[in-house]
Amino acid sequence: MQLAQRITVDPDICHGKPCIRGLRYPVEMILELLSSGMTSEEILEDYEDLEQEDILAALSFAARLSQIKRIEPTLV
Repeated sequence: MQLAQRITVDPDICHGKPCIRGLRYPVEMILELLSSGMTSEEILEDYEDLEQEDILAALSFAARLSQIKRIEPTLV
């Protein structure tokens, strides 16, 4: 399975947020755990459903999002 295929979006799971393999682990949660200082090994110990490739997929997803050329303000 390619890393990009590990990220799924389903309106019935976590309100349509990008998640890991259709599980209820949003990508943002994985990124928050990593940014809090947890290691991949610690995350994998705490969440037995996850695999190392899932963590890499979350990081890859975040990297792609950061490659946006510019953000346009919206009128409210």
